Amino acid sequence: MSREAIRTTCPYCGVGCGVLATPQPDGTVTIAGDPDHPANFGRLCSKGSALGETLSLEGRQLRPMVDGTEVDWDTALDAVADRLKSVIAEYGPDAVGLYGSGQLLTEDYYVANKLMKGFIGTANIDTNSRLCMASSVAGHKRAFGSDTVPGCYEDFEQADLIVLVGSNLAWCHPVLYQRILAAKEARPDMRVVVIDPRRTNAAEQADLHLAIANDGDVALFSGLLAHLVASNAVDRRFVEKHTTGFETALELAEPWTITQVAGATGLSTSDVAMFFDVFAGTENVVTIFSQGVNQSVSGTDKANAIINCHLATGRIGRPGMGPFSITGQPNAMGGREVGGLANMLAAHMDFDKANIVERFWSAPNIAREPGLKAVDLFAALEARTVKAVWIMATNPVVSMPDADKAREALLGCHTVIVSDMYATTDTARCADIFLPAAGWGEKSGTVTNSERRISRQRAFLAHPGEARPDWWIICEVAKRLGFGDAFAFASPAEIFAEHAALSGFENGGTRDFDISGLMDQDYDRLVPTQWPVRASSSPVARNFADGAFFTPDRRARFIATQPPPPKATAPGQVILNTGRVRDHWHTMTRTGNTPRLSGHYAEPFVEIHPTDADRLGIRGATLVQLENALGRAVMRAQVTDRQRPGTVFAPMHWTGAYSSEGRVNALVAPMADPVSGQPGLKMSAVSLYPAKVALYGFAVSAARPDCAAADYWATARAEGGWRTELGLFEATDDIAASLFGDATALDVLSYSDAKSGRASLAAFAGPRLVFALWLAPDPVLVSRQWAVAQLTETHDKPMARSAVLSGRPGADRPDPGPLVCSCFGVGANQIAELAASGEATTVDAVGAALKAGTNCGSCRTEIRRIIDAHRLQAAE
Repeated sequence: MSREAIRTTCPYCGVGCGVLATPQPDGTVTIAGDPDHPANFGRLCSKGSALGETLSLEGRQLRPMVDGTEVDWDTALDAVADRLKSVIAEYGPDAVGLYGSGQLLTEDYYVANKLMKGFIGTANIDTNSRLCMASSVAGHKRAFGSDTVPGCYEDFEQADLIVLVGSNLAWCHPVLYQRILAAKEARPDMRVVVIDPRRTNAAEQADLHLAIANDGDVALFSGLLAHLVASNAVDRRFVEKHTTGFETALELAEPWTITQVAGATGLSTSDVAMFFDVFAGTENVVTIFSQGVNQSVSGTDKANAIINCHLATGRIGRPGMGPFSITGQPNAMGGREVGGLANMLAAHMDFDKANIVERFWSAPNIAREPGLKAVDLFAALEARTVKAVWIMATNPVVSMPDADKAREALLGCHTVIVSDMYATTDTARCADIFLPAAGWGEKSGTVTNSERRISRQRAFLAHPGEARPDWWIICEVAKRLGFGDAFAFASPAEIFAEHAALSGFENGGTRDFDISGLMDQDYDRLVPTQWPVRASSSPVARNFADGAFFTPDRRARFIATQPPPPKATAPGQVILNTGRVRDHWHTMTRTGNTPRLSGHYAEPFVEIHPTDADRLGIRGATLVQLENALGRAVMRAQVTDRQRPGTVFAPMHWTGAYSSEGRVNALVAPMADPVSGQPGLKMSAVSLYPAKVALYGFAVSAARPDCAAADYWATARAEGGWRTELGLFEATDDIAASLFGDATALDVLSYSDAKSGRASLAAFAGPRLVFALWLAPDPVLVSRQWAVAQLTETHDKPMARSAVLSGRPGADRPDPGPLVCSCFGVGANQIAELAASGEATTVDAVGAALKAGTNCGSCRTEIRRIIDAHRLQAAE
């Protein structure tokens, strides 16, 4: 019999979906969406659905390590404390830094912030949330006087116009996107506008896609503000009663006529006018913005330019309207609540409130001014002014801009402490001390999603080996530093209670963040709850409906914004835009462990517009080298008109664990927004060249291959083993031996054609395929999904073995084609066959026949694209 389902929360994006996790007698865990959770009502995306497949202990480091040697916890904790004490004694508290993560639970974050800012006495604690949401934080604070998200997810369904700015919601937050599409189906007059340089999956389903030039957002929304005035769409009563700064903001916006906006954004005047008119003429508007806004050196101005338009129309704090910043990580919001950013104190307090926090914590050594933000922290590590750094639950050697420099900084640092599940990440390989942290399913605490909803993560697995929760590790170090009385927590519940008490301490409604009403609730039974929850009051779904903000005069601020100058590029260069793909998460530490999440995109790639590809001599599916003065990357070319000319897109997920040179952030300049400190991860200039490849290869193998001999490689987990893409800059005769070792004990079949340069090799142990390798001077024409499936097939007949060697199934074994639906393993050929036969000519019909698109829905655009392509082909 299975155990009872445990209600917990997904550890991926900021949607904060409820999950039912049910451990099974065989040690597996069944995952389902929680139908009672108000974020997702039972729906999960492809990543969330696959959570049960990521819980293996394979590759986990389950004992502490000091200088490469496994030790017990006392030895490791003593080493951490001794080295921190030594640095502080010689160089002062500001020589220490801590770099956290939106993957931490609120309780972990709280004690980390308390230790650094309250007792060590430095504000040098920042987080990878600096890379994704800091500009939204700064924009909120400038406009509202507080980092407050005004609305909630229900507003998405109640809006008559949804504007998505810099957000591929269909892939990055698919559960919310499906809620929007369901609302649109119920109310056909509802419209969706997508503002994004790329024609993303979200853009393909929009009523209007504005393929804006990179960093054109401030010009667009400045023009919109001027248009709202000209169209008499301004709510004069709201502006006069509840805001200040309108005339100054308008003065900078008025020169941005439709013609001027079109010139600055690369859009047509008709599209600009259409967007302006629909925004001005629609009362219920929600503007959802994400990384395309935030990850910019003008990200804070972008956020405020958007907020300005909502303040001008009074469309804020009421059902179906408002600006909405959607967070990228499960607990980016929780980190902001406890002061996980270097420029904030706990409970959303700024440093002018340091005396309040000092009194509550009894911490006379409290930091009284902001510390080093992420980019500056790593610059200080490089300069050796920060001598010791503690990195928790994140992989900055991959995710930071100028990633090669970040690695060099850590390798040269006096003391690097890493708390993580895996000691094999690019960052953990730089650690002097490694502390094995408990992961999702093994620890308990809370997270806060994008709509300010606090939910529980609950443990349903025992701590493996000697892995421990982050809060426990931090408290044990604090005790050894002499701060035991302040860190005598016995459970996450006690930490949460203190966090809630601080939020209400000397507050009286003057600060936005207040969850003191949760102090006395049963922590184990805590239900998903939106803040604020003040003592003796109900949770608040929307803020600012009364027009009262958290500035000194309680009025919102219009912020005058100026578009940044155009990005200059050298001849031949293009602008690099980075982002996410559908089925992977951050640096793949978790999603890389499951074969089905690697099936959609199994290697790093770069999207290039056909005109740029022609100009640069780049063919689709070949390897491309990207480089600039900072570094280089090698990726697979995808030639597509979904990309704007003069720009390219590459995902940020691939690491040294899964690819030879896929770390795209090695090319990203460490330039940051002057207000938020958030780096501009989407606007670096790079040069592109066709890689000079002598031989391309594709392999499947039961064991992970040794790719050291290959110039290019990208490997991914597959059912029954691994799949690997290869590129050799010089032909070699012994690549198979280098990859797979001695095959003399195996039954080996081979084929080669000297004229074409093609060759293949397949090795069997009895009826089981051990490895297969296909080589060609051009990208290898092998059916990847079919080839991967051969690792779990029986090959006891010569015909079956010959098919493996050829890389193609026989007529009796249909090729499913490239993976489209990860949830149900459906390939493009299966969908095309249904469309061709007339059995399924709609997305819903394909879902009824194959289930594809019926779970998270993030593949529905691709399904529609395949159906439309067949329809067009049939018409011709």
